[in-house]
Amino acid sequence: MSYRAWFQCINPECGQTYPLNSIVYQCKRCDSLLEVQHDLKALKRRSAASWKKLFEKRYMSNEWPYGSGVWGKKEWILPEIADDNIVSLYEGGTNLFWAERFAKVLGLNDLWIKLCGNTHSGSFKDLGMTVLVSQVKQMISEGAPIKAVVCASTGDTSAALATYCAAAGIQSIVLLPRGKISIAQLIQPISNGALVLYLDTDFDGCMRLVQEITKDETLYLANSMNSLRVEGQKTVGVEIVQQFDWKAPDVIIIPGGNLGNVSALGKGLMMMKDLGLISKLPRIVVAQAERANPLYRAYLRNFETFKPIHARKTLASAIQIGNPVSIQKAIRTLKQFNGIVEQATEEELANAAALGDRTGMFNCPHTGVALAVLIKLLKAGKIDKSERVVVISTAHGLKFVEMKVKYHQRKLDFPCRHVNQPIELPARLDAVKDALHKALKKRIRFDV
Repeated sequence: MSYRAWFQCINPECGQTYPLNSIVYQCKRCDSLLEVQHDLKALKRRSAASWKKLFEKRYMSNEWPYGSGVWGKKEWILPEIADDNIVSLYEGGTNLFWAERFAKVLGLNDLWIKLCGNTHSGSFKDLGMTVLVSQVKQMISEGAPIKAVVCASTGDTSAALATYCAAAGIQSIVLLPRGKISIAQLIQPISNGALVLYLDTDFDGCMRLVQEITKDETLYLANSMNSLRVEGQKTVGVEIVQQFDWKAPDVIIIPGGNLGNVSALGKGLMMMKDLGLISKLPRIVVAQAERANPLYRAYLRNFETFKPIHARKTLASAIQIGNPVSIQKAIRTLKQFNGIVEQATEEELANAAALGDRTGMFNCPHTGVALAVLIKLLKAGKIDKSERVVVISTAHGLKFVEMKVKYHQRKLDFPCRHVNQPIELPARLDAVKDALHKALKKRIRFDV
């Protein structure tokens, strides 16, 4: 059966379309963002039950490239791409962690953490980058003049881009804000052969420069204003539902920075509903750091206006963004999904991340933002304790060990409530026994 997809302007008064092999990121007629549209009429010719059966057959299999959590849904992603041009590292397929102990601390019955950091480059960005780099490889094979793929990044996007470009044999270029990402995030693109430009600015400054240099069509833009990435990232919602035996949860909480992930999550879920795989939509909650909260501020104004801000330094460095590119798509998604936006302070996000770690997780600070928002919304009665809640963990905690070290050494600017410091002792049996006796007498208690 033949399926097809294309770029289309998100402005309903415009609706201009472009082929997916066009080097285009915004509508040439009205400057609005684009999105990938699919021929839903053709997709609906296959029943919901048949789609489920096909996706189940492929899921985590060894059939190239369909064992990938993304490419197992190829017909919903890039239906016309040649399999030989797909660049996949078997992304997706990440586990849902049943956060039983953390849930009990909160009095919540059914809490799950979608561990998107358990993937090749250590973040959910792999889901989108496999699609973008695959399309670039296809375009180069068709004669496109692309010499390199370029992104601005707060760390995870650059890691994913460099990884997939290295696998494809395509040059990557990344612009990073100096001193505003972790060492682990800096070394990833360096190790994978990217040309790294380390700039004295913040992410928004890097993004402005990337938009200028990619006016040269030999340099292809890989940031989330390129809607190809959304097509891969939307599979996180599809995969969550699939892992729940094709039942949607009640609430999904996702950290928000540049906000491409928010619209991607909504797009995947809406596609499932349109094609009859689910009958209800979950509520989507976007969690922002208080120091980088432009969407939260717009939410307080009922989205009547949006104003970019200067994002201040936050432990949640990957979402330290004051002028998110995908703001309009995110607002549209939140309106469709009865959405909520909430913020977390530095103290709240650090303590929530540490509390999660004490119950079996190993959280990045952005997951800490989402967990802190979950705690706040439960206390406010905006999430019911009987609801099934999924928190999307966007990256692996090993990328942010400096933050964790500072937390447990009490070197942050607030009380660290869940500190766990090593006990320094002489190497004597009596000293060890005495320390064990004192430590094990204490009752371990977690407070939120």
